[in-house]
Parts: sequence; structure tokens; C-alpha cells
Amino acid sequence: MAEIVRLADIARYEGREVTVRGWLYNKTDKGRLQFLLVRDGTGLIQAVAFQREIKPEAFEAALRVTQESSIVVTGLVRRDARAPGGYELGLTDIQIVQLAEDYPITPKEHGIEFLMDRRHLWLRSTKEWATMRLRATVIRAIRDWLDSNGFLLVDTPILTPSSCEGTTTLFETEYFGEKAYLSQSGQLYNEATIMAFGRTYCFGPTFRAEKSKTRRHLIEFWMVEPEMAYADLDECMAVEEQLVSYIVGRALEERAEELKILERDTAPLERVQPPFPRLQYDDALALLAEKGEPLPWGEDFGAPHETIIGASHDRPVFVHRYPARCKAFYMEPDPQNPELSLSVDLIAPEGYGEIIGGGQRISDLALLERRLAEYNLPRQAFEWYLDLRRYGSVPHSGFGLGVERTVAWIAGLQHIRQAIPFPRTLGRLYP
Repeated sequence: MAEIVRLADIARYEGREVTVRGWLYNKTDKGRLQFLLVRDGTGLIQAVAFQREIKPEAFEAALRVTQESSIVVTGLVRRDARAPGGYELGLTDIQIVQLAEDYPITPKEHGIEFLMDRRHLWLRSTKEWATMRLRATVIRAIRDWLDSNGFLLVDTPILTPSSCEGTTTLFETEYFGEKAYLSQSGQLYNEATIMAFGRTYCFGPTFRAEKSKTRRHLIEFWMVEPEMAYADLDECMAVEEQLVSYIVGRALEERAEELKILERDTAPLERVQPPFPRLQYDDALALLAEKGEPLPWGEDFGAPHETIIGASHDRPVFVHRYPARCKAFYMEPDPQNPELSLSVDLIAPEGYGEIIGGGQRISDLALLERRLAEYNLPRQAFEWYLDLRRYGSVPHSGFGLGVERTVAWIAGLQHIRQAIPFPRTLGRLYP
């Protein structure tokens, strides 16, 4: 009986008869020769059914099998440089597990809404398959680097009693007679956990009720948020550039084939090495004015501004010390100029915009109390957060990295919605 194998391991079985369990990706009918492109979730292989070399019932199955039918094929593994992956199967048997109905996604051009309505099927296509495999590597690389550099994974709540970023982007729900909100960020909770463990991170879904239809926005997205005790803004930036460089390096090393499928030019990614350029906010404003996109002092950057800044550099670029009024209430002011905050964004090149936001957090109790009042935030909901400044407060910093924006940049995707298996965008909750 032939051994059941995965296509990812097919090179080890050259010259042997094997069985592959999968689905028909495509078929070419040449009469007495049937070329079946079979996928099993780990790869693709061309399986050749020659009428003279296969049982009649198996050849009949090859003739009638339809796209995306589930099949079990057995054959001899042989090298063929022209075939996907460099190998093909000379078939000796085919079994149809389920004969698929007419498959709605065909080689013809389909509109994006058509494909998104069928996202549960579109994920089987090669480019979507390659993107999800790249995403898995990005996530594993993030965790590997953090786990190896003194960070402890500490999970934070998805249901929270208060806002972290801004009250206008909250999803509100009822929690046994009280108001609760879907989490925008685990940062505030990890400011508590670092006082117990020094360096921590959380990793999970976050939710922003932003009515935005840009190619960079999702309603539900995944974010990793490291926090560090006794760390200032400079250390925060050093950790960010080390982490991002490691992620890109792992993607280039482990997902070269997937990046080829995505037709990604990897030359820009190969330049992603520390140190990253650093611009103060005022320097970034000067650059924008020089490029014909002036912005009044005190305003945060939008997509056009981030695109210009990113395009002016050959690797990710830090913009730091934004005006305090355009950043969150918890940002530490710059001791040299209290109108500025010790905040930082990391902007990816090639038009992908901000992939990380972070900075140094306020460590002084009195200042944080004033900020809560200035931002009109309910003090009662933040009493626990104020406790962190009452009992052993230290300078500390951290950041949040958006997984989908990072994947979109590394993959060279046109829209962030293809960087997550089932995107939630404005107006889309299906499937």
C-alpha cells in the first residue's frame, strides 16, 4: 500500500509510489492524457493520468472529476522541471471523495465584492493561500523574537470598561446592566503586567469602529503590543527596529516560494536592516512641505502624508515627538518641550503607511490625573490605572504592531483586506 504523504515533503519520495489526499485545483483535458493539478493544503503537484497506464475506472474518474472535487490520488513521484514544484505524479489510481458542483470561482476575472462574498472559497486560490502562509510566518516570527528577548506573553481582556484610544471608535455592548466595550488595545493592562514581570506582550484581536474605507483600515484586526518597564523612547525604537527586521528576515527565508507566487519584488525587503531613519515631527513637516503636501503644525498625518514620508526612504522610518494634542492621553511629554509627546510611529516604505504606533507612557500620578480631566475621561473607570502610578511607578514604554498592515507590506498587497482570512470592513460582516 502506497504511503500517504504531504506535498510539502514530495521531494523526499522521488521514484516511489505515494498517495496524496487533496482537491482538484485545475484540469487540462488532452484526450488520452489528463493533467490534474492537485493541491493538499501544503502545495501543488501535477498528476498525469495516461489512459494506457491506469485502470479504466480510474481514468473515467479523471475524465469526470470537477474543479475543487475532493480526491485521493496514487502514483509514482518523478522529477519534472516544468511541473509546479519540480515534480509530478504518474497516476496509477484516482478516487473521488466528493464530486463538487460547478465551482463559482473560475479563471475569468471576478469583481472584488464577488470574491469577498465567497471569501470562504477564495482562500483556496494560490495567491490567497500564499498570503495566509506568509501571515502565519509573520505571527510566528513575532512571538519567537519576543519570547527570546525577555518578553512574557500575558493575555488581556477583550471586554473592557473604558476607552483606551478614543470614545468615537468604540463598539459598545451591555454587560449585566453595565456598559462595556470591545477592546481597542491591551496596552493599559500590560502597563500593569510589566510592573509584575518587567517585559510583557499581548497578542490578539482589537476593534475600532472607524467609518473608514481606505485600503489600510479594518474594523477587526490583530495586534501585538509589547510593553517594557524602565524603558524610554530610544529603547522603544531600538526594540521596534530589531523586531521588524527579524520578521522581514524570517519571511524572506521561509516564504520565498510564497513571495514568488505573490509576484513580490523582494529587493526593498532585503534592505530592511537597522538602524532605521529617525525624523522628528517638525522634520517630517518640512519634508511634506518640500514634496508639495504641507500640513499645519499640530495635526496628525493622514494616508497621503505617510505615503510621502515612506516613499522618501528605502526602509521603514521612525517619526517621533508628535505634538501632545494629536496623541493619546497617556503619552509622556517631552521634557525639553511639553507641547511635544515622547511618541513614535514607524512608517513602512512603498506606500504602506504606519505599521507601528507607540512611545513612552506618563509615569507621574499628578500629570496623568490632569490628562484624564483634559480628555474628559471618566476617572472612576481609570482608578486602577492610576494605582500603577501610586505604587512603584517607573518610566516605561511600548508599542502596537498591526499584523495585517505588516503582512500587506511584506506581501505587496494592494488592500489590507487580503491580509486576514475573513476581513471585517465597513459594511462587511459576511461570511
